[in-house]
Amino acid sequence: MKKLVLIIHAIVLIIYVISVNGSSTNAGAIGLSVDSELHHVYNQQEVVNVVSIHRPITVENYFQFMDSIVKSYDSITPYTLSEHLLVRANPWIIDTLKHTDYYIMKARDSFVYNQKKMIALPKGNTIVIPDAIRAKKLVGTFQKTTIDINIPEFKLRIYEDTILIHEFPIRVGRNEKKYLEMSGRVQDLKTKTGQGVIVGYEKYPRYVNPANNHEYVVTNRDDKKVTKLPQIPFIETEINGLRYGQLIHPTTNPETLGKAYSNGCIGTNEADAWVIYYYMPLETKINIRYDLDVINTVGDRLVLKDIYSDTKKN
Repeated sequence: MKKLVLIIHAIVLIIYVISVNGSSTNAGAIGLSVDSELHHVYNQQEVVNVVSIHRPITVENYFQFMDSIVKSYDSITPYTLSEHLLVRANPWIIDTLKHTDYYIMKARDSFVYNQKKMIALPKGNTIVIPDAIRAKKLVGTFQKTTIDINIPEFKLRIYEDTILIHEFPIRVGRNEKKYLEMSGRVQDLKTKTGQGVIVGYEKYPRYVNPANNHEYVVTNRDDKKVTKLPQIPFIETEINGLRYGQLIHPTTNPETLGKAYSNGCIGTNEADAWVIYYYMPLETKINIRYDLDVINTVGDRLVLKDIYSDTKKN
């Protein structure tokens, strides 16, 4: 059905081009404005769908805007369009989102109090809707992607098959037990090991201290400045068939990376969190392990500190 709709869509567009220009041939691409946001480009062989950004899109409006694109084009693409597919086909979007990181902006001598007001999609840029060939290749890439986390190494790695694509520093759960008002019981705060998948996201996260169930909207940064909390998706994992509430999410205090510091969740830099999110569509496989014996990048064997005083290996 989608293919039929796409063919009809293309025929109508060609007829329109002929009526406007008097000819269906043109050495260059012809841009046709459909409305204020959506455009089509016609060339000699195919219709390429392009979204032109006519006004700056802020972080707080980013997901709503992306959802509107997916909804508009999913009915005419010969595949199921998703936000992850769309962004991975336009990698410049990830680069732009990464640069809303407070500490990246600070290094540029720019203080950001409210990340939600920053520009996620600048005016004048365009977003290409991937064709069927590109989409199929990306879906294949998603299916071959795995996430590897080694707790005592404080590393999160993204692999495509056996090829390392990304490596990020993380923080992990503390080696202690504590009563958490959120759950109403004493919890082991160590990050759980095992194999599982990504099962959900929270695109508009609430920041809640599980110890006292208090929600907060501002954060004390490592430089002692106070800012609003950023809007970056939290990623929900299911490990060994169980949902522990063990999330992958950014921390506003990167000085805690490389430490057992959290209430069990896996913390990352703000910029890294955007990359991780777009490399983790639903059902992406994840392996969380506790390996003390590792090989470094030059082939040397290292024995890591046993931060949980636990010699188990997964």
